[in-house]
Amino acid sequence: MSILVVVNHQRDWPFEIESTRIVTARDYLTDPAYSENQSARVINLCRTDRYQSRGYYVSLLAEARGHRPLPEVKTLGDLQSGEPDRLLNGSASDQLQRALPAAGDSACTLDAYFGRDPHKRNDGVAQQLFAALRIPLLRAHFERSSRRWRLRCVEVLSVSDIEPARRALVAEAARDYVTRSSRPRVRESSPGTPSIALLYNDDEPDPPSNPEAIEKLCSAARTLGMRPSIIGRDDIDRLPQFDGLFIRDTTGVNHYTYQFARRAAADGLVVVDDPDSILKCTNKVYLNELLSRHRVPVPKTLMVHRDNVDQIVPALGLPCIVKQPDSAFSLGVAKIETVEALHDVVDRLLVESDLVIAQAWLPTAFDWRVGVFDRRPLYVCKYFMAPGHWQVVKRESGRTTEGSTQALSVGEAPEIVVRTAVRAANLIGDGLYGVDLKQDDQQCYVMEVNDNPNLDADNEDGVLKDALYREVMGVFLRRIHERKRVTAS
Repeated sequence: MSILVVVNHQRDWPFEIESTRIVTARDYLTDPAYSENQSARVINLCRTDRYQSRGYYVSLLAEARGHRPLPEVKTLGDLQSGEPDRLLNGSASDQLQRALPAAGDSACTLDAYFGRDPHKRNDGVAQQLFAALRIPLLRAHFERSSRRWRLRCVEVLSVSDIEPARRALVAEAARDYVTRSSRPRVRESSPGTPSIALLYNDDEPDPPSNPEAIEKLCSAARTLGMRPSIIGRDDIDRLPQFDGLFIRDTTGVNHYTYQFARRAAADGLVVVDDPDSILKCTNKVYLNELLSRHRVPVPKTLMVHRDNVDQIVPALGLPCIVKQPDSAFSLGVAKIETVEALHDVVDRLLVESDLVIAQAWLPTAFDWRVGVFDRRPLYVCKYFMAPGHWQVVKRESGRTTEGSTQALSVGEAPEIVVRTAVRAANLIGDGLYGVDLKQDDQQCYVMEVNDNPNLDADNEDGVLKDALYREVMGVFLRRIHERKRVTAS
């Protein structure tokens, strides 16, 4: 297995470490050779302090390519939660209390390079931080309250943040790290009777389930002998009461739903959407890399950065589609018909993200949507374009117009549509996904794999009716029982 040390500039890392290769972030993101490398570890020493920065994409695409990045993208998302102390397990927190001064200052700061304290005063704490967070270079800020130390915030450092006199220490710590192996942490499931929480927000403008569907989900849970409860955004501390969490609110990495998913997973709940699925599905850069790597058909696509904007029209023609990486519900997606409009849109999107997706225009009367759960097709729908519009949802002047939905049985849908959708969804995981596809003659193209897909009464349940909700709740029940059996053994 190769080890890639990714930096912003070659000059940032003038060290040679056996079995490693120095790569710039730009090369790693844009050179196809790195997409084809099937086995690698990525030590990301770039700046990652901004969502959708170049360093963020290094870790994101490393995960899409099947590489093993440090740090992981979910860790970068967790650090934005405002509750970093919750990322430490009990033993790390206990060691923190023993290692830091019992009296004196009420705040302290610790640097950790691959789990080493460069001052050699708190190596134990540095090792615990690295084991918990898997961040190569970090600066941890602690504060004491009520005679107990808490982790107040964590800064992810790049090599350029380290003063030159200490960079040899970084290289030494890195050499030590590449010779060690790490073991994954095992989470224990919580005991209790089968109970499930449905996270739902009445005020969400584009909810994934309408109120009728929420009631049908609760009814299905009760029919199966489970205890359903509807919870809201202020109920995160109630999660340990439950065995499962079903998120029925619009998800996002920089959103409270992601924190619910992370907390539920840490507490051992069966959770849909799981945090990994949220991370992967909400970023189209990741999805394009993952699908392309596994040769799942997608529209002709160009990953756009500031240096290749002029390649969009020669590669894709006009009109074309430009998407911000975390667009959803037809927002953040633009149909481009002129060169002037192209530059206006791309320039605006590149302010927020270092990478943007551009795709060939594939006009169709409807999009296929295949719901996949537990690695099996659950439902199939045709989502027709809004009248007089090129998308399923048309937004203008504060008004939203949607095209009609036609539900089909799985057997009625073309086999290639269902097969392609299941194949794409299974690359993400075994959660609940909505795969959007376009069909051109006998070829299918995956447009998106969505976490948190719609389950609406009178739409997606048009064929299965109440059985759709029993299927969903049945998967939760089986997984809860399986997790309890594992814990009991």
